[in-house]
Amino acid sequence: MTANVYIIDSSSLIELNKHNAMDVYVSVWKNISELIQNDRLIAPREVLNEIKDYDDSLAGWAKKQKKLFKAPTVKQVQIVQEILKNYPSLVDVSAKHSADPWVIALAIELASQFQQTLIQIKRIVVTEEKIRGNRIKIPYVCNQKAVECIDIVEMFRTEGWKF
Repeated sequence: MTANVYIIDSSSLIELNKHNAMDVYVSVWKNISELIQNDRLIAPREVLNEIKDYDDSLAGWAKKQKKLFKAPTVKQVQIVQEILKNYPSLVDVSAKHSADPWVIALAIELASQFQQTLIQIKRIVVTEEKIRGNRIKIPYVCNQKAVECIDIVEMFRTEGWKF
């Protein structure tokens, strides 16, 4: 048996909210909420910090999603340190928050935890970032770390959602 757990970046939630307002696309957000309640959609707490900076409807929604956002672990801190050592340009040092290495670290940590279960669980990073030119982005680091990385529409397809 296979199950997917998605680790979502703020870019996907921000873009989803921009193009699919919660009060109009109710079924989209209902499906997102179901994934959260089933512990199949998660994010590091740093994603919440990025979203709260916008102070919009998404920020209000995100603050209520206690199951979505995970506190950092010691293992994640170690993984983030290693990621930043090898890919320092992944983060913008002038930015107030940078969730990118935390998203990847959470996925890597989950992979090691999932290897100890009987059910095959796939961890997949969800981001709207794309590999362009020489810029180091989430998809590039995921590729280097053997972590699957897709955008939110591909997550919808993987889940078989149709709207």
